[in-house]
Amino acid sequence: MGDRKDPEYEVGYGRPPVTSRFKPGQSGNPKGRRKGSQNLATLVDRELKQPVMVNEGGKRRHITKGEVIVKQVVNKSAAGDPRSMQMLLGLMLKLVGPAEAGAGQTHPLSEDDRQTLDNALARMRRLENGGDDGES
Repeated sequence: MGDRKDPEYEVGYGRPPVTSRFKPGQSGNPKGRRKGSQNLATLVDRELKQPVMVNEGGKRRHITKGEVIVKQVVNKSAAGDPRSMQMLLGLMLKLVGPAEAGAGQTHPLSEDDRQTLDNALARMRRLENGGDDGES
């Protein structure tokens, strides 16, 4: 390897002077991330997999925290909560993609059905933004 006494050693790109190189065992980022530390995604994933006990239909069951969250979002969506509906629909589109979301559909929507869905989405957006929907 290059040595200070080696007349053939040329300093240049990728070949720093011997005196300014890291010493053996010395880190280039001494205050960097510690070994074994975990990122946010790992921490969230670990917490979502933790089991909790819930009462379902009068029976006690152990399910994960992630399952509890999904159940709550679906139940709130079914109850008519517009924010939960939007979250659930967004999640479904992200998971299956827009092409697969309608794959089980056997016939296209009629113009009346499409208009009804457009009106419902517009109403959900107005409710979410705190506006009055004008209907009772």
